[in-house]
Amino acid sequence: MIYADYNATAPLRPEARDAMMAALDVGANPSSVHAPGRKARKVLETARAQVASSIRGLPQDLVFTSGGTEAISLAIGGVVKQLEAKCTLLVSAIEHEAAAKNAGYSGAPTRTAYVDANGQIDLEQLQKTLDDWDEDAFGKPVLVLMLVNNETGVIQPVADAATRVRAAGGLVVCDAVQALGKIDLNVSLLGVDYLALSAHKAGGPQGAGALWIRSGAPLKPVIYGGGQERSLRSGTENLAGVAGFGAAAEASLRDLGLFSKLSGWRDAMEARLKAEAGVVVFGESAPRLANTSNFASSGFRAETQVMAMDLAGVAVSSGSACSSGKVRRSVVLAAMGAPDNLAECAIRTSFGWKSTAKDFDKTAEAWLKAFHRRNLKETA
Repeated sequence: MIYADYNATAPLRPEARDAMMAALDVGANPSSVHAPGRKARKVLETARAQVASSIRGLPQDLVFTSGGTEAISLAIGGVVKQLEAKCTLLVSAIEHEAAAKNAGYSGAPTRTAYVDANGQIDLEQLQKTLDDWDEDAFGKPVLVLMLVNNETGVIQPVADAATRVRAAGGLVVCDAVQALGKIDLNVSLLGVDYLALSAHKAGGPQGAGALWIRSGAPLKPVIYGGGQERSLRSGTENLAGVAGFGAAAEASLRDLGLFSKLSGWRDAMEARLKAEAGVVVFGESAPRLANTSNFASSGFRAETQVMAMDLAGVAVSSGSACSSGKVRRSVVLAAMGAPDNLAECAIRTSFGWKSTAKDFDKTAEAWLKAFHRRNLKETA
C-alpha cells in the first residue's frame, strides 16, 4: 500500500513510539508529588519544551490538549468567554470545521473573511472590514485564520493578516495543525495570539495536541476540574501521548529540509497528470506545502477515484478527513470559486516523512490507469 494521506494522519515516527513506550513504563500521574510522580512530571515538561521549541516559543506558554480540535475550541471558546462575547469572529472561508463550528457555537457573532481564487485570504477585503470597524457595535475583532489549508496545502499570509488585525486592536486565533513539521514556524514572527497544534499530523500519536497562548492574551478555560495545565485545561495529561508529541515535533523540526524536497516530486507528478489527463490543480499559483496536491478532472467523481485508488493500493482522500469518513463536496474549493462540477471531482494526495519518489510515480500511474479505464467505459 502506498500511503498518500499524510494530511489526514502521518505514520507514527519511531522516535515518537520509543518516547511513548518509555512514558508508559513510568506509570505515574504527573500531578503527584512522590518520586514516580516527579518522574512523570519530568516527561511531561520535556515534551512541553520539545513542542515549544518546534514553534520557537516558550514552554510556559504551551497548554497540552487532547488534539487540534480541542486546542482550537479552547482558543475560540476561551477568548469569547473572557471577552464576555463582546467581540466578532472573522472566520476565514476555508477554515477546518473544528474552527468554523466552534466559532458558530461560541455565542459570539461571526463574519466571513473571504479568500481569492488561489485560496488565500483576501487581505484588501480584510483591511476594508477593519477600516470600517465599529467597536461599540461589533466589539473586538477576532480573526480565525489557519496557517495552512488541509485540503489544498495553500499557505496563508498569517503574519500580514495578524499585523492588520492587531493594529485594529484585535486578536488572532491560528490553526497551525497542518503546518507543524512541514514549514518553519516562529510564533513571534507570525504575530498571532493563539496557535493550535496536533501531534498526529507530524508523526506523533493521535489524541494529543497543544495550544500556544501569547503571554497576556485573554483566555478563560472551557473545561474545569483539577487545575492542570495552568488551570486552562483540567484533567490528567495524556503522558504517553504528549511524550510522543514532543519526540515527533523534535524529529519533524530536524527533518524540515528533507520535507521541502517533496515539492519537486509533487510538481513532477502534477505535470504528468496535467499533460496526460488535463487535470486542474487547485492553489498551484500560491505558496503550498511541499507534500500536498489537490486536483480534479471534470466528470470523474471524487468517491469513484478514492475507491479506484484504494483498489490499486494507493490511499488518498477527498476533502477533509475529519468528517466522519464522508466523501462530500469541499467548502474550501467552493470558497475559491471552483465550479460545482469540478469541485465534486477533486481528490487530495499528501505525502510525508516516509514517502519516496517512487510513491509519487506510482500514485500518478494508478490514477492515470483509473482515469483511462473510466474513459473507456464511457466510450464503450
